[in-house]
Amino acid sequence: MHVILARQQLSPNVTRLDVAAPRIARVRRPGQFVIVRLADCSERIPLTIADADPARGSITLVIQAVGKSTRELSALQPGDSIHDIAGPLGQPTELIPAGTALCIGGGVGTAVVYPIAQGLRQRGARVVSVIGARSSEWIIFQQELASLGDVIVCTDDGSCGRKGFVTDAARDLLEAGGMDIVYAVGPVPMMRAVAELTRRYGTRTIVSLNPVMIDGTGMCGGCRVSVGGAVRFACVEGPEFDGHLVDFNELQDRLSTYREFERRAEACAADACRLNRSPTQP
Repeated sequence: MHVILARQQLSPNVTRLDVAAPRIARVRRPGQFVIVRLADCSERIPLTIADADPARGSITLVIQAVGKSTRELSALQPGDSIHDIAGPLGQPTELIPAGTALCIGGGVGTAVVYPIAQGLRQRGARVVSVIGARSSEWIIFQQELASLGDVIVCTDDGSCGRKGFVTDAARDLLEAGGMDIVYAVGPVPMMRAVAELTRRYGTRTIVSLNPVMIDGTGMCGGCRVSVGGAVRFACVEGPEFDGHLVDFNELQDRLSTYREFERRAEACAADACRLNRSPTQP
């Protein structure tokens, strides 16, 4: 069992949990993730390791509550436990040792960008971050990224930082020159837009993909993505790939495969709550 050591509400539907996982904290590297199960019969959820404290023996998980399972995880409080955490999984981020890296995070993807920016700074690269959200209350990890380099904040409504999309700010930076590589994490439409933008400037772009993952070993095949015309398994060969080679249309289609099942699960949970019983009871 992995005990929740601390909890913080980062935005209306994004929660940070610091969880006891000493072995993972010692060996995890930027870009890697874990698969968690809240209880023995719970759904398996892949989550990026947003940070780690080896001395404390903890890892940081950032959870966006969008469905039944993630809402249950987000509701955990200090002292509660997660049944099991498998990891670290996936390939570590390919970090440049020098030069300037542009790190772009959209929504909860900013939490995934943070450990990448950490690793880049530790290796000696200069980090410039562009982060975006709908409005000020949805911005996360701004202060953490500011400790690593310059940060430009973009919001759809202009309530914080620059009004507009992250691609607007990224375009200005790319026009000015000096960006050696781009790391982008966020919703599929955002990553696709960033990749299309950077292609024009010939700037290498790495994106972190979020296909359906179940076992974390490539055995189930749920995490299949097409990269450069070849089938790749995101959980063992990724989750990061060259953004200029990713088939984003296929990725978007695959992400919608289980949407109806998730709606049914939420409806079942809501009915169970109204009847004041567990959704697993007859």
